[in-house]
Amino acid sequence: MKVPSRFAQKFTGESAITALMKDLGEAITSQDPDICMLGGGNPAVIPEAAETFYAEAQALLQDESFTQSVGYYSSPQGNKRFIAVLADFFKTHYGWDIGPENIALTNGSQNSFFYLFNVLAGEMADGSHKKILFPLSPEYVGYMDLGLSADMFTSHKPSIEYLDGQQFKYRLNVDELSIDDDIAAICVSRPTNPTGNVITDEELELLDQLAQQHNIPLIIDNAYGFPFPGAIYIDAKLTWHNNIILGMSLSKLGLPGLRTGIVIANEDIINAVSRLNGITCLSPNNIGAGLLTKLIDDKRILSLRDDHIRPFYQQKMANALALAQQTFSGLPVHIHKPEGAFFLWLWFETLPINSKELYQRLKDKKVYIIPGEDFFVGMDVQWQHQYQCIRVSYALSDEQLERGLAIIAAELRSLIAVKSKP
Repeated sequence: MKVPSRFAQKFTGESAITALMKDLGEAITSQDPDICMLGGGNPAVIPEAAETFYAEAQALLQDESFTQSVGYYSSPQGNKRFIAVLADFFKTHYGWDIGPENIALTNGSQNSFFYLFNVLAGEMADGSHKKILFPLSPEYVGYMDLGLSADMFTSHKPSIEYLDGQQFKYRLNVDELSIDDDIAAICVSRPTNPTGNVITDEELELLDQLAQQHNIPLIIDNAYGFPFPGAIYIDAKLTWHNNIILGMSLSKLGLPGLRTGIVIANEDIINAVSRLNGITCLSPNNIGAGLLTKLIDDKRILSLRDDHIRPFYQQKMANALALAQQTFSGLPVHIHKPEGAFFLWLWFETLPINSKELYQRLKDKKVYIIPGEDFFVGMDVQWQHQYQCIRVSYALSDEQLERGLAIIAAELRSLIAVKSKP
C-alpha cells in the first residue's frame, strides 16, 4: 500500500496483544521441550471439563440441532435457543430482571469490547470526543488497540497496599477518582487480567453509583468470573442491572477456540451489538452456543465449575503463590495477591531495565512472559512502577512454572549483581 488508510495504520502495525498471541501460537506449536510458556492467556486443559465438552459434542452430532448449529446462520443477535436458556439461568439463579432481549453473542470477548468501546466513545456525532475510563490500572492489554479513534482511553493510578508474604494489592484510589464530561463509560475487569485482583463489592458499588450519577454505563469484563468459569477465590457478588454492561465468554471454561462472547446489557446496547454483528460478520459463531445450551439448561455447568474447574485453578493458584514466594525469597519482588483468574503479577521494585527488555532477555532463554508496561492502558502520567512488572500464567504444568520462575529469579539476580558493581 503506497498510501495506507488510517484504518490500516491503526490495525496492521505492531500491537501488544498481537505480539502476545503470536508468542502463544509459536510456543503451542513448537516441538521444543525446553520452552516455558508463562505468557499468553490460554486456559488449562482440565480433563473432566474436556471429557464433558467431548461428550456434549458427540451428543450434538447426533441431535437435529447440529444442523441448525452448522448449516444455518443464526440471528445477528446470536443463537436464540442459547440466549433464552441463558436469560432463564440468570433470572432463576441470580434473580435478575432479564430477558432474551438483554443478551447478544459475539465472536469472543475481544470482539465484544471492540464493539462496545467504539459504540460508546471516540468521535461523537455532535463533534465531541469521549473516552473510556479504567478506574484501576493496570488493566487488560487487549483493550489498548481497540479504539477506532485516537486517545480513547484514560486510567487512574491505584493505591498500593503492602501485605504479608511478599504480597501487595492494588486498591481503587478513591481520592483521585473523578468523572469528567468527556467520560463515556467506566470499565473494569473482575477478576482483573493481568493482576488477579478482584475489586471489592464496596469498590464495585461505588463505581456503579458514580456511573449512574453521571448517566454513563459501567462495563464489567467478567471473562474469568462467575457463573463460569468461576475463577474467583474470594467472596464476590455478581451484579447486573440496566446500567451495567456485563461481558462474558466461553473461552476460560476451556473453549477459547470456539470464540463465543456474551454481552448482557439494556436493549439499546444489545440492538447495537446485533447490528454490528450483521454488518461485520453476518452472525456470530453457532458452535459454542450449541455445545453449551444443554449444560446450562440443566445446570450441569454449575457442578462442572464447582467440582472441577474452580478447584483446579484454586489449587494451581495456591501452588503458584507458594512456589513464587519460595523462588523469590530474599529478592526485591512483590506478588500481587492472586484473588482470581490464573495469573501471577510480579513487581520487581528495583528492576534496572524495563519489563520489555526483561521480556526479550527471558525469551532468549526460552521463557515466555508478558511485559507489564502495556497493561497500563490510558495512563496519562509516567510512573516507574509500570515498567517494573510482568505477568505470568500458572495455567500450565507445575514443572514448567517451577523451571520458568527459577530462570526469571536467576536473571533478576544477574541484573541486580551487574547494577551493584562499582
